Amino acid sequence: MLSSLRTGVQGLWRISSRSIQTTASRQHDSLFVHRDTPEDNPSIPFEFSQANQKRVEALLAIYPEGHKRGAMIPLLDLAQRQSGGWLPISAMHKVAEILNLPKMRVYEVATFYTMFIRRPIGKYHVQVCTTTPCWLRGSDAILNAIKQETNCEVGGNSACGKFSVSEVECLGACVNAPMIQVNDDYYEDLSVEDTKEIISKLKKDEKPKPGPRSGRFASEPLGGLTSLTEEPTGPGFGVQDALKA
Repeated sequence: MLSSLRTGVQGLWRISSRSIQTTASRQHDSLFVHRDTPEDNPSIPFEFSQANQKRVEALLAIYPEGHKRGAMIPLLDLAQRQSGGWLPISAMHKVAEILNLPKMRVYEVATFYTMFIRRPIGKYHVQVCTTTPCWLRGSDAILNAIKQETNCEVGGNSACGKFSVSEVECLGACVNAPMIQVNDDYYEDLSVEDTKEIISKLKKDEKPKPGPRSGRFASEPLGGLTSLTEEPTGPGFGVQDALKA
């Protein structure tokens, strides 16, 4: 009996001491911890432009007293656009000052949402979706073409200063996979040739036409409608005769 008990305990020990296997962690290319740099430090002043100051006032007017902090994300977005597509720490401090909040409250928001870029980026921020639908439709080839054409790695800036490349999760255009976002524009139903054409035009500071490259207008079926192809029926259609008035 003791021998059986000892065998059982040894078996449990072997199970409990089994090593845990995990996948390799992958770091995001966004900056979450601030480090002072020559181009991003608190000593560099930030003020909203005259035109943006009017926008600030309009945004604050939307929220009632006691709830002005609800304007934080719109104000941070406005500051990022004024700063050329990225959010310096001085701009974050200005938003905290306007909203009368501790700076930490602004830091928390600016580092949580990946829409806020915490490093200087190029004129064209190319975001490549590599989530499952886009990956199944060839997003790896799209990403490789972008890296080749811009001479820029993921999370970096091109030597010319025009391009920054990011690999992102779902951008909400799965029906039009594969797709990319450049600044505020979506380019969808892409092939490698389409991608090279887009980058080529951006190099010349020309704006490629946003939207699908497959010929469709939005996200309608490529082969035409498969439902709702007839005029809708009128009231009472399909109702039993006994139930009709």
